[in-house]
Amino acid sequence: MPVARWSFLSIVFGTTLLAVGPATRADEFEAIRDKIRQALVRQNIPSIAVAVARDGQILWEEGFGWADRERRRPATEHTMYSLASISKPITATGLMVLKEQGKVDLDKPANDYLGAGQLRACLGDVNQATVRRVANHTAGLAMHYQFFYRDEAARPPTRDESIRRYGLLITEPGERYQYANLGYGVLDEIIAHVSGQSYADFMREKVFVPLGLTHMSVDIGPGLEEYVAIRYGGDGLPLAHYDFDHPGASAVYSSAHELVRFGMFHLKAHLPDQAPILTDATIDEMHAVTASTGERDGSGYGVGWGTSKMRGQTVISHSGGMPGVSTLLSLVPEQRLAIVVLVNSRANLVGSLTEQILKQVVPEEKQSEQATTAPGAPQVGGGAARADEAQDASPAATLEGLWEGKLATYEGDVPVKLWVLESGEMHL
Repeated sequence: MPVARWSFLSIVFGTTLLAVGPATRADEFEAIRDKIRQALVRQNIPSIAVAVARDGQILWEEGFGWADRERRRPATEHTMYSLASISKPITATGLMVLKEQGKVDLDKPANDYLGAGQLRACLGDVNQATVRRVANHTAGLAMHYQFFYRDEAARPPTRDESIRRYGLLITEPGERYQYANLGYGVLDEIIAHVSGQSYADFMREKVFVPLGLTHMSVDIGPGLEEYVAIRYGGDGLPLAHYDFDHPGASAVYSSAHELVRFGMFHLKAHLPDQAPILTDATIDEMHAVTASTGERDGSGYGVGWGTSKMRGQTVISHSGGMPGVSTLLSLVPEQRLAIVVLVNSRANLVGSLTEQILKQVVPEEKQSEQATTAPGAPQVGGGAARADEAQDASPAATLEGLWEGKLATYEGDVPVKLWVLESGEMHL
């Protein structure tokens, strides 16, 4: 196929050009290289890919370890990794294309752009669950995630069915931030319903191809199978392939090379081979904080992006984490800097590597003495309390006794009784 042939040639010649181009300063990162190699061994990590760009030029991009241990296929900067929640700013970019075309108004109800599957409100007015609130996780949806493994019988339902079953607002729209994967399943359905194309086709035609991102796709695009990093579990064994009922939140794959170029687009680098699919003003609107995450001072969420501080710098970013995936894309607008770290297993080093790279690239005098934790949105499966932080499980006296009420489900309300005993036992 012509596309596959062009992709292969771009890898060969792109690597050669980067090796000799004036922007390449990879030797400056040798100390970080050593740390990555040590981490591969000490943490039994299959592979890590990194990319760093500044002022519209790639400074360093490289893969370490095995994209596929069983087949002895090494990781490179062109290896495609499952991104998990970094899919969200990518999906949001597609949504904003429709916004610029006048086909979606972010401040209208999300239900205006959906089909048979409609959001419902347990609390508040469902019409206040606007597209913007869905995008910044304040619509009132619960966290929600569903994984469907290829070696199991269950398959993802239609998006209409997922929204019908789980699209229930459990807090009033605008009341608080609650990270919600289903919200981005709602957004990918809005993209499909409004555009008349599948979510995957729209993203390829309106985002990936115009931005020259030939090794970025929703799920694994046709002809790209040989470039994909296998996802590995904590036991070091490959995981069966899986997908979701919220692909807009979790299903995008990308190489480090393509993801850092996507980051450069969001830094308004105006690369000659990237079409201006969004105006600079729209990019600014995506980055602007419209919801406080409450995680730390100054942290917040916009349209698909989180904002926080790292080493005194404002960072626009998104992280990703799920079985076999740890990823982080960070943009430092004041430094015109983009940093990508991708891992094909669960690992706790993407934030520390990003911080080390930032320290290497940005002069020390421009950094704050007080470093913060890595930026990004909460990750699926994260946030568990450590053993030394365990709290007393005994209920407060005000909770003891019999509670009666109704449980809202997609098939109607179900009456429930809950007994909370002094011992801490609960009976439903």
